[in-house]
Amino acid sequence: MTALHTNPLFDRLADAERILVAGAGGGFDVYAGLPIALSLLHQGKEVLLANLSFSHLAGLPLEDWAAPDLAAITPRTAPHQTYFPERTLARWLEAHEYPATVYAFPQTGVQPLRAAYRALIDLHRIDAVVLVDGGTDILMRGDEAGLGTPEEDLTSVAALAALDDVPCRLVVSVGFGVDAYHGVSHALVLENIAALEREGAYLGAFSIPRATREGALFLDAVAHAQEHTPDRPSIVSGSIAAAVRGSFGDVQFTTRTSGSELFVNPLMSLCFAFDLPGLAARCLYLDRIEDTHLMRQVHSRIAEFREDLVPRPARRIPH
Repeated sequence: MTALHTNPLFDRLADAERILVAGAGGGFDVYAGLPIALSLLHQGKEVLLANLSFSHLAGLPLEDWAAPDLAAITPRTAPHQTYFPERTLARWLEAHEYPATVYAFPQTGVQPLRAAYRALIDLHRIDAVVLVDGGTDILMRGDEAGLGTPEEDLTSVAALAALDDVPCRLVVSVGFGVDAYHGVSHALVLENIAALEREGAYLGAFSIPRATREGALFLDAVAHAQEHTPDRPSIVSGSIAAAVRGSFGDVQFTTRTSGSELFVNPLMSLCFAFDLPGLAARCLYLDRIEDTHLMRQVHSRIAEFREDLVPRPARRIPH
């Protein structure tokens, strides 16, 4: 039990020396973990960054691979590729004199991803992992009316759930509300968080204030990413950053959302923290994706699970 004036997530990480902060769902998810990673770095911890990647990793030269399905991305990796969030982040880190390697996992099933996590954890003697989702679909247990896009997120959860020798494994969800576009009912998200609280797996929430050093650096990193990925800026990171700045409502920052009404609000800047094994235990289909090797297998196993399911109906938050 922790004291009210302490942060339960950072309290869990207090004794860790080497911490991996990893994006769970691909794309720019690793950016959602940047404020936490920076805070840990500023506390004197050794911090590594990784991301389940949507970048084109298959063409990388052999020297860029630290292990099978584990690429080490630096500021000078694949300069010809225009969309490469991990390299863009590495360049930002280098410009701010932080360690500038970001590890990238290709989209695979659970078994290869777990082996890649195992290799990275052993390589750097990691004693804590913080898995971060930009959004809330990582909190969907499988029986909701809409799951969002859970394949990558829950593959990451399943990969880490079996690594019991890592003493501290946590999940952080940032960007409450951004998954409404993909059919997630956030009333059901809140119901799931309440259930995780009852089971002792919810570690509370905290905001990313722009007045903090980490909040200001996060805003700078997102602005840098938007500048260097103008054709495909991250809607999730952009929405979180807008919330951190205090923007509200239909805040349009990219043509990718034209025609959609956004609802940027202060809840998007909250970090909801959870115990990873506790979260994994509530997922109703995690055992079905356990032996997968390809992401398309994960997709089909989830679809099969839901074929005869009577889902919990979507609800509106009545306020």
